[in-house]
Amino acid sequence: MTDRDPSPSESRLQTPLLTDAELVQLQVRTIALESVVVALLAESTPEQLARVRAMAAHILPRTGHTAHWLTTHAATAVGMLLDRAASAPR
Repeated sequence: MTDRDPSPSESRLQTPLLTDAELVQLQVRTIALESVVVALLAESTPEQLARVRAMAAHILPRTGHTAHWLTTHAATAVGMLLDRAASAPR
């Protein structure tokens, strides 16, 4: 036994897999959080919305770095939340 921290791959091996019920709960919570975010964005000032757009641009890959599909998808998802907020009832 060593005193070192496990590597990321070793930690991943020690993490139990989620059950179907846990995955469903995660999906439900994600949908709920997205709805809350949309409601908050719908009431945001133009400056706050600009800050959110800037953050979306910030999560895109930096120049010279390889794009990862999850990063690109996350940035797109922020834009979709902003679009939903723009058309949300007030």
